[in-house]
Amino acid sequence: MWSEHLDEGEAGLAWDWIEIADGVVAMANPLCVVTNLRLVGEHGELLAARESALHLSRLVCQLPWQDEVCRAVQEAA
Repeated sequence: MWSEHLDEGEAGLAWDWIEIADGVVAMANPLCVVTNLRLVGEHGELLAARESALHLSRLVCQLPWQDEVCRAVQEAA
């Protein structure tokens, strides 16, 4: 889970991940990100779930979460 505390409130994203090889993790389902964010288009319209899923997947791919997950897995072993 990734979260951020902002002046306007809190934002969060969560997704399932899998270890596909020793020290290599990936999103289990790139189109299944759970969030309290609502994405809007160029003209302020609320994006449909399918459109939002693509943007959210790209966002998760840009976050530096894999190293942290691998570190936590190694510590738990």
